[in-house]
Amino acid sequence: MTSPILEVHNLCKSFGGVVATDNVNLQVTEGEIHALIGPNGAGKTTLISQLSGLLTPDSGSIFFQGNDITGLPPYRFSQAGLARSFQITSVFQELSLQDNVALAVQAHAGHAFRFWRNARKDQALQKPALDYLSRVGLADRADWLASEVSHGERRQLEIAMALATDPVLLLLDEPMAGMGKDESAELIDILNRLRGTKTLLLIEHDMDAVFALADRISVLVYGKVIASGTPAEIKSDTRVRNAYLGEDDN
Repeated sequence: MTSPILEVHNLCKSFGGVVATDNVNLQVTEGEIHALIGPNGAGKTTLISQLSGLLTPDSGSIFFQGNDITGLPPYRFSQAGLARSFQITSVFQELSLQDNVALAVQAHAGHAFRFWRNARKDQALQKPALDYLSRVGLADRADWLASEVSHGERRQLEIAMALATDPVLLLLDEPMAGMGKDESAELIDILNRLRGTKTLLLIEHDMDAVFALADRISVLVYGKVIASGTPAEIKSDTRVRNAYLGEDDN
């Protein structure tokens, strides 16, 4: 781990009288897996939407790799090297897993989609697509239609498609949502294998997954970051336990 790749300074966003993010300060270090946790309604989705360009902050700034990207449109965030899993993913149920990922490879390369029929035979697209599927454990299902795989496997497909855009920082919004225990364990293993090759910022409610994955954790409550630290530091923080970890309805 080296210097911060993402720096957020005093980020604020309100909707009417509701303050969603309240002077948020956050640093994500290159190569780490950084988890963002907090109760429902804490402002996590609003924050990550600002970090992906979907929402413009009312005030504050976002620096990525030393460049101020505050207020830029989403495609500029993507060009800069940030990818949000559900934002950049459009799974085509009638296409194979490999074709879905090849589409993402093609989009990142800037090729026009009207050439898709030929692209299905283009090894410059299909080979990397298969490589990305291998990274998420889906190479043996490359020819399966997206409609034929399980919910957990579709989430793995979404991550493969996100990786196909070659992001520097991958934003994952509740990647374990709707998964069973075995599917979650598989995805934890996949994300652990990405450690050091990509910087990850993930929102997640599954505390077992958070503590199995995170190098550092930030806790958001009522739009404010109340603590940031290692998993051990977060577990022992009284404010965190009172505000979040001690609750039964995470």
